[in-house]
Amino acid sequence: MFLRPSLLLSLLIALPLSVAAQAPPAEGTGAVDEAVEPEVWAPRSGDAWLDTWLTDLNLYAERYGDAFVDELVRYRGAPRALVEQLVADPAWEPADVYVACALAQALGRTCREVAAAWRRDPAGGWESVAENLDDERHREAMDRVKRGLVDSYDRWARPIRLDAALRRAFPDRGG
Repeated sequence: MFLRPSLLLSLLIALPLSVAAQAPPAEGTGAVDEAVEPEVWAPRSGDAWLDTWLTDLNLYAERYGDAFVDELVRYRGAPRALVEQLVADPAWEPADVYVACALAQALGRTCREVAAAWRRDPAGGWESVAENLDDERHREAMDRVKRGLVDSYDRWARPIRLDAALRRAFPDRGG
């Protein structure tokens, strides 16, 4: 099983410091004096709850890739070939693929079109991409992505905690 660098980093961060820490390289070993911090993946959706669960979605998709791809094809209307291509691309995290396809559905666009917008300017995160695609409806669209993520977790039989807005949207669900 291949772990993406950002997933590996998140697993290392979760380890106790004594386990994850390494001794500094010995002097004169030719090691680089300053460590380069790896870039930590963050969706920057504009919603802390969504960012948290998208990070969890990456863990799910790494383990259950087929179910993840099937979800986007069946429930988000994304072309299987595109989803498989994006998931295989090291520049994309599974959660980015999910948001691209779910946001596309919420805005009435194609997943390919939203993915292209993300490729052009990922620096601002998904909130910026959504706003650039549709300034008037971007907040509503991101709310639909959130509600859709709850539905996806239900289909995967994966537990998820709801925030206050989602508890109002799903009154029959617990926590």
